[in-house]
Amino acid sequence: MSYEPFYERFGALAWKETRSMTILDDPRLAGDQFGFIELYCNDEDCDCRRVMFNVVSRKSQKSVAVIAYGWESREFYAKWYRQNDPEIIQQMQGPILNPGSQQSEFAPALLEKVRTVLLNDPAYVARIKRHYQMFKETVDPKHFRPTRLPVSKIGPVPQKRKRPRSKK
Repeated sequence: MSYEPFYERFGALAWKETRSMTILDDPRLAGDQFGFIELYCNDEDCDCRRVMFNVVSRKSQKSVAVIAYGWESREFYAKWYRQNDPEIIQQMQGPILNPGSQQSEFAPALLEKVRTVLLNDPAYVARIKRHYQMFKETVDPKHFRPTRLPVSKIGPVPQKRKRPRSKK
């Protein structure tokens, strides 16, 4: 299973919708700003419904954590993995520090922020699901059609906001 950045296929959209977080209230994260670069599986035979966040520090311009998150139920991952190994299922579901990736000293605190802030935002979780669906449609258009998941599962496509015209 290989992961590819969302921006490789959807550059302009990724630029607009990549989440970042400025941390001021947590001394462990030293007042830094972090970008959460989304990576999705580019295996056409895979429907893992997971995202990897490559978390990049603005100060160091380096990856400081890789966090995996799967939004489906434990039952989904047990069936998908074809085994009911609780440890593997927990890793598939996450959020978890990706065991196969290098992690910095900031990684545990960033994982906590993902759990308590990012994944508690229903609009952001819907965006992740929508990005996954879009990405997989380009990887395997035969099996991932735009209608495969209902909008209630992946969230609405954001609409452009109309700016009010100023009065002269």
